[in-house]
Amino acid sequence: MVEVAGGRSRGYRAERELVHMLWRLGFAVMRAPASGSRIRKAEYPDVVAIMNGRVAVFEVKSRAKPTGIYVEGEQVKKLVDFAARAGGTPYIAVRIPHKEWKFVRVDTEASKIEKTFKVGREDVERAPNIAGVLADLGLLRTLKDYI
Repeated sequence: MVEVAGGRSRGYRAERELVHMLWRLGFAVMRAPASGSRIRKAEYPDVVAIMNGRVAVFEVKSRAKPTGIYVEGEQVKKLVDFAARAGGTPYIAVRIPHKEWKFVRVDTEASKIEKTFKVGREDVERAPNIAGVLADLGLLRTLKDYI
């Protein structure tokens, strides 16, 4: 078995960690077996999670320390396209060791970006955690629901 370079290995671990977290929360979840491979015709994300008819679609990024995230424009387009086909919501899931997961919701306008989609460090820090995703999907009630 060949050892994968540090960044890709960290990415695989982050994907598996997200799958386990979502499964424990009650989602039907799977990691795309060819994520990161060179399949160009397929348009699927790293992780897909479904609960009560709600679909969340994730592109997973792992960083050693807090920093901005850069995602290839084509990767973002595939994420948004897949989410649209599935009737789901696209997110970039960001994993930084010793911190909670952050989830940046991707707007459909982001799929029009040609080269690189950038999420600034501050945007990552302000992004919601998993509870924010659950609320966004309508799976968790928030105080706003009672106003």
